[in-house]
Amino acid sequence: MSKDEEEKIIKENPHLRNHLQEIEKKMNRPVFYSKVPRDLKGEENPNIIYPTKGVVFIHIYKTEGEEFTNYQSIEPELNEVEKQKRDIILERIYEKTPYRDRVKTDEEIKNAIKKFFDELTVLDEKAGGKLEKSKGGKVRISSVEKMDIEYDILKNIVGGGPLECFMRDPYIEDIHIITGEYVHLIHKVFDMVKTNINIDKKWASRFSQEFAEKIGSPVSEGQPIADGTLPDGSRVNIIHSKDVSLKGPTMTVRKFSETPISITQLINWGTFDAGVAAYLWLCLQYGRSIFVCGETASGKTTTANAMFVFIPPDKKIYSVENTPEVQVPHAVWQQLLTKTSGPKEGHIDEGTLLAAGLRSRPDYIIPGETRGIEGRVVFQAMQTGHPVVTTFHAGSVTKVIQRFTGHPINIPKTFMDNLDVVLIQMAVERKGERLRRVLSIDEIEGYNKEVDGIMSRKAFEWNPVDDTHIFKANRNSYILEQRCAKHAGYADLSQIYDEFDRRKHIIERMVEEEIFDYYEVVQFIWTFYREGEKRLPISL
Repeated sequence: MSKDEEEKIIKENPHLRNHLQEIEKKMNRPVFYSKVPRDLKGEENPNIIYPTKGVVFIHIYKTEGEEFTNYQSIEPELNEVEKQKRDIILERIYEKTPYRDRVKTDEEIKNAIKKFFDELTVLDEKAGGKLEKSKGGKVRISSVEKMDIEYDILKNIVGGGPLECFMRDPYIEDIHIITGEYVHLIHKVFDMVKTNINIDKKWASRFSQEFAEKIGSPVSEGQPIADGTLPDGSRVNIIHSKDVSLKGPTMTVRKFSETPISITQLINWGTFDAGVAAYLWLCLQYGRSIFVCGETASGKTTTANAMFVFIPPDKKIYSVENTPEVQVPHAVWQQLLTKTSGPKEGHIDEGTLLAAGLRSRPDYIIPGETRGIEGRVVFQAMQTGHPVVTTFHAGSVTKVIQRFTGHPINIPKTFMDNLDVVLIQMAVERKGERLRRVLSIDEIEGYNKEVDGIMSRKAFEWNPVDDTHIFKANRNSYILEQRCAKHAGYADLSQIYDEFDRRKHIIERMVEEEIFDYYEVVQFIWTFYREGEKRLPISL
């Protein structure tokens, strides 16, 4: 960030200026960034400030001897006069609300509050720090007071309350809240960080109940656990009762990313290489079914969303989820969610929606996550010729087979050859650094009657010594030869490897040219599909 931009931001945000004045008494002035560079990940004692959405800024710093990196939110805080003005404005809003048109969505509520705010206040720069009204009874406020009070009202009525600053930060993956402790976060660059936000024991119970209402899944002593989704798609788990959670209410929020991470960005980060991407490209172009497997928070959904760009643009996508995490760029995308709230007779589970999907003539079926008996319908879909891409909790191809052929899914072993590819991704520790890596890709060949088992072969394997991916099935891939090459109509099945090399080279060039934006990648791949490589915007 340039010096001029930095000074402009500080001038427009007095709360940021005040923070800097206080912090510079204790440490060096932080470095300002408009975007946080990923290479700061290894920084021992970072000291940076970056903006989020709106008026919230984040200060990341660490001093010698501290266990966690500190994450300090810098947001407007109301002084006593501003609190009085806020209370008057809020009271007037509540008085006027019954006489206005009904609003339903959070966005409509935000717009209504802003409209009320303009009607009930008058801007007067001399009014700062003084409580007075205009002749029409409007509250006089300065521009700084307007910014502070409006932020406070919005964050507490339709925002995340004390969690609002985290919800605005695009670099946050998970929010971990334990009563009486400082909130901790998983940051995309700095991993686990400790915040300056504390959920006090006195109001933790009320806060968890209010937050549960936001996700449409109320909690109480009789119903102590709730799962749901915030309007932005973030997943929330609340454990409310002290009988269950001994310290008091706890919450975990899995942040939803508005823009998916691109396949080239994942390659740039080392999650997998261009060879893996080229392999997935061919598999998805030629209608192969893929299970993306791994542990919780291993990046399964991120990888799945990134690879959907390889599905040809003219295909119809049918997705089924409990919480909305699947993101595809296709125009013909039928996006369905299960229903678990309200009367039981109105509930619709994932299996029911998957069965319905078979009648809607989709080209690809995407169950967001396969957990239990709906796995039977997933295999039914594959048996009827529909390629399926889903995520699944398992640490190896053997575990995938065991879980699908065992209780409660109970898929016959002879049906397992409907699945083509199992991708295993994990969060690993390498040289003291926490990384997400595709550990392996296995190809399912089918059932072997002689050994009463499922035959598979390793296509790719991660080498932790030098952090590379080895194409073990090069010139010996069952899926590329028997499923993709035959589907593509090659007379010589080995020609599929020439196509693999071509796709790999295209992806490598995209990474070299730093084409990392998700929508740029979509446009790039789809241009290849529609017009061929000669129309691509880079030289190959």
